[in-house]
Amino acid sequence: MLSLADAQSRLSDLVAAARTAGADAADALYHGDRSTDVHVRLGALENVDQSEGEEIGLRVFVGQRSASVSASDLAPESLRSLAERAVAMAREAPEDRFAGLAPEDRLLRGSAPDLQLDDGVEPDPATLKEQALAAEEAARAVAGVTNSEGASASAGRSQIALATSHGFSGGYGAGAHSISASMLAERDGQKQRDGAWHWVRRLDTLDSPETVGRLAGERAVARLGARKLQSGPMPVVFDPRVTGSLIGHFLGAISGAAIARKTSFLLEKLGQAVFAEGITIHDEPHRIAGLRSRPFDGEGLPTAPSKLIDAGVLTGWLLDSASARQLGAQPTGHAARGVGGPPGVSASNVYVAPGKVSRDALIGGVKRGLYVTELIGQGVNGVTGDYSRGAGGFLIEDGEFAHPVAEITIAGNLKDMFLNMTAADDLTFRYAVDTPTLLVEGMTIAGD
Repeated sequence: MLSLADAQSRLSDLVAAARTAGADAADALYHGDRSTDVHVRLGALENVDQSEGEEIGLRVFVGQRSASVSASDLAPESLRSLAERAVAMAREAPEDRFAGLAPEDRLLRGSAPDLQLDDGVEPDPATLKEQALAAEEAARAVAGVTNSEGASASAGRSQIALATSHGFSGGYGAGAHSISASMLAERDGQKQRDGAWHWVRRLDTLDSPETVGRLAGERAVARLGARKLQSGPMPVVFDPRVTGSLIGHFLGAISGAAIARKTSFLLEKLGQAVFAEGITIHDEPHRIAGLRSRPFDGEGLPTAPSKLIDAGVLTGWLLDSASARQLGAQPTGHAARGVGGPPGVSASNVYVAPGKVSRDALIGGVKRGLYVTELIGQGVNGVTGDYSRGAGGFLIEDGEFAHPVAEITIAGNLKDMFLNMTAADDLTFRYAVDTPTLLVEGMTIAGD
């Protein structure tokens, strides 16, 4: 894996080669990573996986025609050939009046913020094995756990660098550390499975193996005795570990491409209330050691904190340069890309601001409802907002958990769900998308 300095130098040479080959403009992206993952089961080592790779991608423009190519051979002579091939491809491509690099006057200038994403720590396989074994041992010690699907510990590093022909060059590295465990519990002939995991950028913030393992075991045991519910309407409370997908549907609906293609259920909703008044959603790319923190976007534009939803009101779209041109707007610093193609968009560290009511009070106010800890399937229509997914969790009766629930479906429409959402005050930062416990009124349960 190249150093960041070497990667940026290689990218600058590649962009220059593309210009020499006839490109009017070009940008190039480098991505390198290495990782080690150790998996154990029933107290024994199952496998150790180690990987390392690097790729480079080039995007060239000839007039309003463009092409993207990628390669894993980073030798200078191979990259010169790559540049010539990309320009030849672009000359044969159809014209796209929205294609082009990001506006030069909006590029990140000066030093990028240090987000402390890379702690430089790479534990050896023996250390990772000890962590995985400790997690599984703690999980199997929970009364009711009868079998293990295993536990794992992993560590890795990645580096990203970007260069453009109109003056941007930058890069950053990021670390990754994780522990996970998955357990089986059994009682009266019924078996249930659940797990836990934690992923961080810096090792000193990773939960202990014992904490992760114990939680995995407790979750599996808590699901024993699960049964279906009678079909009908009821409020649904979403546990923070499953709400990322719920907010993810919102993020997809405000992507520039979806708006430009008119394929979003939030089309024409800019500046209007699309969530309940008590909901504010933040995008925080500069969070120290955040899972999706980044100093610049996939086109070299600076990133900045923003409110995507402000007291229920939709404030804007997520735009890369192409979708911004289509919509007559400016890019928002949300471009994201891999080495193999043009940019799309992505938010960074997203979170729903905490509400004013405690989790206990939120649940305590539910006469009869469902507390969801698991979502299954992808039954969501991004054009209409229709929502239908398999779910599991716990029945709420008179503000208390009654019994586990499984094999049911929850349904509604995201437009209505967002407007009938209440947030508790128990926000913690643990995932790429974080929320407090969320209550959604008026959903439909399909069970018995």
